[in-house]
Amino acid sequence: MGRVAVVTGGASGMGLAVGGQLAARGDRVALLDREGDAARRAAEALRETGARVVAAEADVTQRAAVDDALAKVRAELGPVEIVVTSAGLDAFESFADITVESWERILAINLTGTFHCLQAALPDMLAARWGRMVTISSSSAQSGAVRMAHYVASKSGVIGLTKALALELAPHGITVNAISPGLIDTPMSRRAEAAGDLANLEKLGARIPLRRAGAPDDIAAACAFLCSDEAGYITGQVVGVSGGMVL
Repeated sequence: MGRVAVVTGGASGMGLAVGGQLAARGDRVALLDREGDAARRAAEALRETGARVVAAEADVTQRAAVDDALAKVRAELGPVEIVVTSAGLDAFESFADITVESWERILAINLTGTFHCLQAALPDMLAARWGRMVTISSSSAQSGAVRMAHYVASKSGVIGLTKALALELAPHGITVNAISPGLIDTPMSRRAEAAGDLANLEKLGARIPLRRAGAPDDIAAACAFLCSDEAGYITGQVVGVSGGMVL
């Protein structure tokens, strides 16, 4: 019957790929996304493969919305056992031009949103004495990135949160790990490319040791393993999925 998994940012990109892989192995999956219509379409497409998938609309910056979404998941699928926090937003601005509003929005989505989702799901995992939390950080949190100070700060915070929770929750049978993607070909990356904030993804990919940009399924494969019983002795780790880029 599988586990009950909540994937944020589940309507597209890495989140959708993660949801698809977890559903394919038999987990009951909730795709949580602020784009409710897109989440519902994605869930319907996965259900056509025989998977048990629901859509839950929520803005992860709003705790009440997250709580309501998880209440729906519990009612339709059962207690939450796995959370993957893929919801995120990038931004490209020189440090001198970052407004307080822009700074706060990036941190609200990438870091505070991660906090909301993990904390809201925690009671189910504590009750079960089993849980898997996987956060999505970024290789830029370890290397830095020009014109992305707010994004890098938020993703660095995700790593710190992950490590702190891993220590705190290990005695309860809950593992907490981060995935640190490198260059991944997602709709968000393509938008940045179109806006001139990223160079051509194919040209960038050619500089990577494996000679290509990553695919969302590359992230999903690592995530699926970290969410498995077999990964029960792995916690507090930052797993780089970057095609061999050395940070």
